[in-house]
Amino acid sequence: MAVEDKHISYRIYLVAFGIFVMAIAIAVKLTNIQWVEGDYYRKLAKERTVRNFVIPANKGNIYSADGSLLATSIPNYEIRFDAVTPKAESFEKNVKSLSDSLATVLGKSSSFFENELRKARANKNRYYLIARNLSYTQYFKIKGFPLFNLGAYKGGIIIEQETVREHPIGKIAERTVGYERTSNGESYEGKGIEWAFRKYLNGKDGKILKQKIAKGQWKPIRDINEVDPQDGYDVISTIDVYIQDIAHHALLKQLELYQADHGCVVVMETKTGHVKAISNLGRAKDGTYFETTNYAVAESHEPGSTYKLADLMALLEDKKADTSTVYDSKGGVIVYSGKKVRDSHEGGYGKISLARGFELSSNTVMVQAVYDNYKNDPSKFVNHLNNFGLNKPLGLSIKGEGKPYVPQPSDKNWSNISLPWMAFGYGVSITPMQTLAFYNAVANNGEMVKPQFVSEIKEWNRTIKKYGKEVLNPSICSPATIAKLKAVLANVVKKGTGSKLYSKDFSMAGKTGTAQVDYGKSGRSGMYYASSFVGYFPADEPKYSCIVVVHRPNTALNNFYGADVAGPVFKRIAQKIFTDAPSTNEIKNLDRKIPKQENNYDAYYAKYQKKQQIIPNLKGMSGMDAVALLGNLGMKVKVIGVGKVKKQSLEAGQNLVKNTTILLELS
Repeated sequence: MAVEDKHISYRIYLVAFGIFVMAIAIAVKLTNIQWVEGDYYRKLAKERTVRNFVIPANKGNIYSADGSLLATSIPNYEIRFDAVTPKAESFEKNVKSLSDSLATVLGKSSSFFENELRKARANKNRYYLIARNLSYTQYFKIKGFPLFNLGAYKGGIIIEQETVREHPIGKIAERTVGYERTSNGESYEGKGIEWAFRKYLNGKDGKILKQKIAKGQWKPIRDINEVDPQDGYDVISTIDVYIQDIAHHALLKQLELYQADHGCVVVMETKTGHVKAISNLGRAKDGTYFETTNYAVAESHEPGSTYKLADLMALLEDKKADTSTVYDSKGGVIVYSGKKVRDSHEGGYGKISLARGFELSSNTVMVQAVYDNYKNDPSKFVNHLNNFGLNKPLGLSIKGEGKPYVPQPSDKNWSNISLPWMAFGYGVSITPMQTLAFYNAVANNGEMVKPQFVSEIKEWNRTIKKYGKEVLNPSICSPATIAKLKAVLANVVKKGTGSKLYSKDFSMAGKTGTAQVDYGKSGRSGMYYASSFVGYFPADEPKYSCIVVVHRPNTALNNFYGADVAGPVFKRIAQKIFTDAPSTNEIKNLDRKIPKQENNYDAYYAKYQKKQQIIPNLKGMSGMDAVALLGNLGMKVKVIGVGKVKKQSLEAGQNLVKNTTILLELS
């Protein structure tokens, strides 16, 4: 018995020793957790129960020069359904009425929604998608539907919100307004004004400390934020919505008419460089056009005859020739190093002055003038091009400006045909915006200014930063040369290649251009024509400069010249900006059948321009179109809101009195 008791005692001692060892180990571990690893575990516990949440700053708006919204941020909602959460009784009681309600808002049948909701319930789907991309009005209505009005814990509704960027005036100037893409709160890609001015638009996010509570919910620990968010500033662009609308529709019409691949138009204020309108339209597979690439800024290509202005400027500055110097067009063909230079007019123009050669866009005359005077010292001519700024980018504020190219005599690929080819716009490369800045310098009496897309940064009514005129070259050439260049540019429209555009009622000046792009290649991606017209208006006191470029017009239509393809866009813009009514031939072009759903400015103007004594019915028309129409009818317009016209202060059918103010309320 004593032996057995002894064995029991040993077991007790052994168990006690084990417990003692375990106690020591626990004490050591607790001490280690408390003092050695304490900071790590306290931090981990805090992260799992207390966390800083980001409070997104409100992004600033982008406005046009006339105060219209070009870009703004709005909430976007997504609604999902946790099919497990509702009790069986609540689900069966409300599923039919919920399905009926969803059908009225989302456009699908009640039976569809009932089947989907029951299927989600059977499959225990806790994240079934009801709808996404909902407006606040739609979201507010849906969350009040049967079952969903019981809330997240009884009705199973899951609401997710994000802020999205919207363009209230639609797709017009979309590529220039641009975008910004973010990931995990960090910007990584963007275009246009949105990207270039993001440091002003985005503001600074705030932080709020929250504590985790039941069911994965978090609540603020304090009534105040750790860091208050700072809202972004508003950006005031130079875009004028009225001029933008005119330019966009004028370009679109011509692209459709010639079934062109893509094109661009820019209208710029001569003295300031403010870009008042810019449209870049590319053709989709279905034949429609939309803003794809900012061709005006990014696309550098051989310009063709619009480059001849640089020839004439260099020759006049060096006094190598005068506008009256006579050249023989040599029957319309001249040969350099075995390569032929041809005039578009078969047989040439005989013997004509340099000015007349420019007005008729004679390749043989302009090439002879440049080659004969600079063949022994091509650097002198090329240095002029460099000094004119044609060899370097403009340094625009928005991303993606294309690089111009001017061959230099020191280049290894310089050849005997480099100089003559440059003289009629080949072997060089330049973007439409760079060409426009060059012509604008002539219109601006020699002062070259940088094109600007933004005029001001504002916080409510307080100006944060202003962007004044930026002069790139105070005097691109002498006043005497400017006077001669203005005269020949006006004559291009009066009696040269642009004579089809001439109007006795309104003066314009400019230059046509027709270039073979990617010549020497075959197939659709190979050689094609680019038609252009660049100039300014009015010719005597220029207020605006403008360039139009149309790429790959359909040659089956037997017309691809700049005066015919690009020129009408230029003329239409000029006339609509500065005249109350277009000429008769334009009315005829505008008078086309418009689908019922289309509220198009041109259609309304064609309809009402003969009835200017009465006020038109504007209800349902887009605000931008209504402003353009009323402006051309001589009325002053005030606008409240964005979207389409839902009310007008002066009723349709009333007698129209010019300079009367009409108030439009937009939806």
